[in-house]
Amino acid sequence: MNRLILTINAGSSSIKFAIFSANGHDEGRAVAEGKAVNIGSAGTNLAVHDGGGACLLSRDYAGDADEGAVLQDLLAWVESHFGGTLAAAGHRVVHGGPRFHAPCRITSGLVEELATLVPLAPLHQPHNLAPVRVLARDFPGLPQFACFDTGFHADNSLLATTFGIPRELTGQGVRRYGFHGISYEYIASCLPDYLGDAAEERVVIAHLGNGASLCAMHRGRSVATTMGFTALDGLMMGTRCGSIDPGVLLYLMQEKSMSAQDVSEMLYHRSGLLGVSGISNDMQALLASPALEAREAVDLFVYRIVRELGSLAAALGGLDALVFTGGIGEHAAPVRAAVCRQMAWLGLALDEAANAAHGPKITAEGSAVPALVIPTDEDRMIARHCLTLLGKAA
Repeated sequence: MNRLILTINAGSSSIKFAIFSANGHDEGRAVAEGKAVNIGSAGTNLAVHDGGGACLLSRDYAGDADEGAVLQDLLAWVESHFGGTLAAAGHRVVHGGPRFHAPCRITSGLVEELATLVPLAPLHQPHNLAPVRVLARDFPGLPQFACFDTGFHADNSLLATTFGIPRELTGQGVRRYGFHGISYEYIASCLPDYLGDAAEERVVIAHLGNGASLCAMHRGRSVATTMGFTALDGLMMGTRCGSIDPGVLLYLMQEKSMSAQDVSEMLYHRSGLLGVSGISNDMQALLASPALEAREAVDLFVYRIVRELGSLAAALGGLDALVFTGGIGEHAAPVRAAVCRQMAWLGLALDEAANAAHGPKITAEGSAVPALVIPTDEDRMIARHCLTLLGKAA
């Protein structure tokens, strides 16, 4: 029988997914990917493409289809089109909190525990859990597995994860967690293909997209990362502020009469590239814009990367390689160029032509520190974990 694995990365009104083979020599091979958009509103569309980009399915919904309707249609189509059955569904779950690090099978009890972490990841956690609940309700026999974005950073040292706050709060779980761990884990897994033995040395990975962070790695393991207790910290992002003086928040609440909800909405949805430019949170739109505000937003984005990169190089005691990944990291050559030029003091010598061609290596021969562009693949990493967990369950 043709056995398949479905990976799901759910957002507020969309579900990104991929389908992988779980059969013999084809095990782990991607056979399709797709996205459902405008879920819960008019214009809901479900689309599936094969590895070459050819459309396999495009379905429009007359009404405001919910996750249940979309997932039921998707699973029925998968089994019909591929002539097989789903062996498991794997989910990206942004926050595992202090208890959940390793990928694991989802139970009703786990879902409830993960739901208590919604305040720590309000943009992601509730939406990550929504399709889990739908599949548990409509397909109760389907094994479901959770992969946590925080898990890759679980071994960070006490010094790297502790805030300078009263000890009792730290004991209650108020600490740095870090995110984008599934992406970092994937890059770590394929880094030897690009760097050989040097993959074990001091490497910083820049996952740059609408959400952005850096991770310092040594021997393929996370040492430190820029995001912290929530996904607001560290780099400036598409609509999120990144690091900010906590006194600013006190000032806004005490002197400007902003409520906690007002501040939260501003920090998550009206800051970052969008807030600074007043134009867009899309990097390509800002790079194409002649507006001074767009240039300032891009410059601040780069400046924050360079500042944090220097910090992580200090935490590592040096830098042996830099990797760009994520939507901006993989596609925005001007951003990569600006970062590399400003890090020349660490030994990066940019190859302009290679950078314009998106690498994979974008530094010149003889550069003391190589810089690479490596596409991330969180779906593939989730599928790998599902296959491992299915094997353990067999």
